[in-house]
Amino acid sequence: MKFKLESKFKPAGDQPKAIKALVKGVKNGDEFQTLLGVTGSGKTYVMANVIEKVQKPTLIIVHNKTLAAQLCSELREFFPNNAVEYFVSYYDYYQPEAYVSASDTYIDKEAQVNDEIDRLRHSATQSLLTRRDVIIVASVSCIFSIGAPEEYMKGSMKLTKGQTITRGDIMRHLVEMQFIRTNADVLRGQFRVRGDVIELHPVHQEFLIRITLDEQKIAKLEILDTIKHEVQEDRKSVVVFPSTHYVTGEASREKAIKTIRAELNERLKFYKKEGKVLESERIERRTKMDLEMMKNVGFCHGIENYSRHFDGRRPGEAPTTLVDYFPDDFMTIIDESHVTVPQIRGMYAGDHARKKQLVEYGFRLPSAIDNRPLQFDEYEERIKQTIFTSATPSVYEKEHAGKPVEMIVRPTGLVDPEVIIKPVTPTDEVEGQIDDLLERVRDRIKKGERVLVTTLTKKMAEDLTDYINEEKLHQRVILSEVEGSVGESDEIPRQARDDRHKGAAAVYIHSDVKTIERLKIIEKFRRGDYDVLVGVNLLREGLDLPEVTLVAILDADKEGFLRSETSIIQTMGRAARNVDGQVVLYADKITGSLQRAIDETERRREIQLAYNKKHNITPQTIQKKIKSIESEFGLTSDEDKEKREKKRTVIQKIMALELAPSYGMDPEKIIKQKTKDMREAAANLEFELAAIIRDEIKELSKQTRIKKPRRK
Repeated sequence: MKFKLESKFKPAGDQPKAIKALVKGVKNGDEFQTLLGVTGSGKTYVMANVIEKVQKPTLIIVHNKTLAAQLCSELREFFPNNAVEYFVSYYDYYQPEAYVSASDTYIDKEAQVNDEIDRLRHSATQSLLTRRDVIIVASVSCIFSIGAPEEYMKGSMKLTKGQTITRGDIMRHLVEMQFIRTNADVLRGQFRVRGDVIELHPVHQEFLIRITLDEQKIAKLEILDTIKHEVQEDRKSVVVFPSTHYVTGEASREKAIKTIRAELNERLKFYKKEGKVLESERIERRTKMDLEMMKNVGFCHGIENYSRHFDGRRPGEAPTTLVDYFPDDFMTIIDESHVTVPQIRGMYAGDHARKKQLVEYGFRLPSAIDNRPLQFDEYEERIKQTIFTSATPSVYEKEHAGKPVEMIVRPTGLVDPEVIIKPVTPTDEVEGQIDDLLERVRDRIKKGERVLVTTLTKKMAEDLTDYINEEKLHQRVILSEVEGSVGESDEIPRQARDDRHKGAAAVYIHSDVKTIERLKIIEKFRRGDYDVLVGVNLLREGLDLPEVTLVAILDADKEGFLRSETSIIQTMGRAARNVDGQVVLYADKITGSLQRAIDETERRREIQLAYNKKHNITPQTIQKKIKSIESEFGLTSDEDKEKREKKRTVIQKIMALELAPSYGMDPEKIIKQKTKDMREAAANLEFELAAIIRDEIKELSKQTRIKKPRRK
């Protein structure tokens, strides 16, 4: 199947030019290209158009899970009939194995795997092995070691209607693929046998496969609903993939066991020579235990640390990663490349340092070091044609891709904000940055607009927030006067109406504020509960706030990471979604970074204004619906809020089993239905909703056990 883009939009602004240039570069075989897309220019839509036109399997690397989920959801809307997959680390919580020699403290690996993300990872690899119309949106976890695609594919089992095969053969193959036999409900990676009927739950999909045998032949292959067990489809054939990426055949396993034993013997000789008795005893006990598990059940805890032996790699040789699952002609897009590329570059060093300690003190064999992410040069060797996307490409992109394809003109006609420079230090003639900022804040509040302020430190963000709130009493008096002039109170920000006497106006966010709390603050800020949002380095990528008309950068002349050219341009971009957007840079001197950022912004403004004039375009502020924290995370829409609250009340009563009998509800049926709801939410990348439903299921299950009468 080919990629087919479905959208009500048509390319506009600089989008047609950018699409044409990037497609031409890919077809000409250009190894690297850069898309310089300003904030709000529609980079995701351009990506989708390029993918459709070049028809190549595509890997999109994003620098965090949240942005990856957002991008994946958008691309699924653009490509509803193609495979758009999500591949990120599957840990909800991860404490890696480590040893702290200074305190002689060993920390065992502790992890909580997100079952649904694990399913999505399997879905991604299986799509790559079975079709070409595949887009994988991945975090940098895509450069970490996983099982070899050859072994993963070799370990799969193809079943065909009419095929001659025994029940025992199917069961043995399932066990080799790390499926677990059960007599209860069949969960992911499990199978159940009842006479000549075998039911299994593949790891990558939410359905059951029922295999019916008749005289050692497959009579039926049916796809079942996981909740009601109703037949949804009859199949002529199915392919069942292993339940883990680290599956190995018997021959590979036997060979690996021999080479692991050989490495262990070498390591024991080394420790004996060095006189390290404790380390020798430690590594011998652990490795022999792991070998015994591998021999008897084909698996052991931490088997990934022996991946080099199973893969047949030489010491130091690069591991297999998600990249190895792609065909040779795939394309890579690195989103927000100025952040993502350095993240990829830094992955190997930290992992190596931790593993080196474990090896030195006898907790792991030296081969464990080869269970690792790719080194940067190894990553570069494997990545094919690459498109970098960023509003501020870094040195790496400029060195590799040359002149970028620019997308300066926005479809909305919005131009980059006007830049004003004001002094930091007060004099007899001019105010300092704080006094000047307060005057500008008062002016914006009168208009019901929002202000972003970025500081250099968390302490300064907190102190400035307190100071603004103390001063806000006067501004609320002004708002009272404005209310009389505008007539309807609905024209006044909600916080001004509800809380004008308290003077609440400013709030801060920084790394000490929890993620969910930050999102709630941003929601309230957009709604008008707060007028000013103060932060340190959280106001760059990912904030879409069209209500903001003023961005203030304090101490803009302090050279460093927070005041680099890239950081300043990204921060100024937060004011580019409103026609009245303006940026104030507080600086006593113009640094090199400041000058370059100002020059680049002015260059973009000239291009945008000239385009608008030529095409008679009137810029329009972006209209973006304000969603609650629940809907931002995909829990529900605002329109369903009242229904949701009523539903929650009913759920709580049902969970206590007070209404179940009167409603004629079987608690076990409720659990099954909610399990289905949970899986549907997770399949739509709505992980927070899935987690809430999961907790409800746990509570309902507990209550059910309490209410069940004891057997006599």
